[in-house]
Amino acid sequence: MRALLAFTGSRGDAQPGILLARELLARGHSVTLALSPNLVDFATSHGIAAVGFGRDSAELLRTQHDDHRFRSPNPRQRMRAVLDLQRRGVTEAVRDLLVLAPGHDVVVTGMAGEEAAEKAARRVGLPLAAVHFFPIHPNRSVPVVPTAWGARIPKALNRRIWSSLRWARDAALEQPLSEFGIVEHPLPARVSIQAYDIDLFPGLAAELPDRHPVTGFAVDGDGFLSTPADPALASWLDAGSAPIYVGFGSMAVDDPAALVAMLRTVCARRGRRLLLAAGWAGIEPLLSPEMAIVDQVDHASVFPRCVAAVHHGGAGTTAAALRAGVPQVICAVQADQPYWGRALAELGVAGTARAADLDENKLTALLDLVADPNVVARAGAYAARFADRGVAAAVDEVECLVPLSFPSPVSSHAGRPQ
Repeated sequence: MRALLAFTGSRGDAQPGILLARELLARGHSVTLALSPNLVDFATSHGIAAVGFGRDSAELLRTQHDDHRFRSPNPRQRMRAVLDLQRRGVTEAVRDLLVLAPGHDVVVTGMAGEEAAEKAARRVGLPLAAVHFFPIHPNRSVPVVPTAWGARIPKALNRRIWSSLRWARDAALEQPLSEFGIVEHPLPARVSIQAYDIDLFPGLAAELPDRHPVTGFAVDGDGFLSTPADPALASWLDAGSAPIYVGFGSMAVDDPAALVAMLRTVCARRGRRLLLAAGWAGIEPLLSPEMAIVDQVDHASVFPRCVAAVHHGGAGTTAAALRAGVPQVICAVQADQPYWGRALAELGVAGTARAADLDENKLTALLDLVADPNVVARAGAYAARFADRGVAAAVDEVECLVPLSFPSPVSSHAGRPQ
């Protein structure tokens, strides 16, 4: 089988593509891994060759951060900003994928850029597998507004609002996708692979009877995508008490110096060391007895050594912290992040707030909340329930889309998803 894997977006979007490519190659398949151009080297550093497609995702995120409409009190302005963001890079992504797709047997994509991948698959006549890290299909069970009052929206209305948002997104993409004309084939087959723990969203399982769950698909690593060992960080961890981890992934930070000062103050008052993963925030590395600032960490090895994980609520970081059994403080910025914060708070393993509202008092209160022994115990118990063959199960589903190559495909309906 020849698989085209198209995963646009930030590092959290690229990692699942790298993991799937690794598993497909191990099974003897041919793989073309296409990522945002700025993440090609990231894949190479993990031993997987990749090609760039679409636009630089870091550039797109910077553009979003600088667009003041996202912070407007006017909901119409915010909606226009979101729809404009959806259009950016779509034309370039489809154009690049149409060059790459011929000669392949299947297209596999993530949530970001799914429409572009589908357009290319239809033009070439290939089956499509879309890996979903969040429940994006219209439903009654996931509150469309991730707040306490949002949970009180009548379920039928909740589903209609989700459907309206889906329609608005499709309408926003109609113009950039129309550039490629209407000559396209029906998809020979299509599957949406549910790569999240559906039990985090009570009632959702009954609404998605045809779902394709994959057991323990860790968006952040299931296999794992280990960051190269940092001897200095390892020595720092060994030299003192368990730290508080803070990291905001690919999210931009308005005032890095003020953030670091606030974090140092909060941790010092708690008698805890600070481990800060700078990510794309542009904070200079530093090692001191009470604070370590690094570019990135291997979540799988570092999180179990922390007393709490403070982060933006990206699907990958959330999954890694759940797997590690560490209590979380989710400071959501955008997209699916507030939903993860709400879901984990309801589960009793996290505290949550908007990143824009974070200050010393708010962070202190949230850390007090997740330091409660009951929260710590619930986080540990949840971690014990995870399975570990999610990537393999997802590849089983992909193989099933090309049945002539696989006389005895393996079912991936093997248990609890993540």
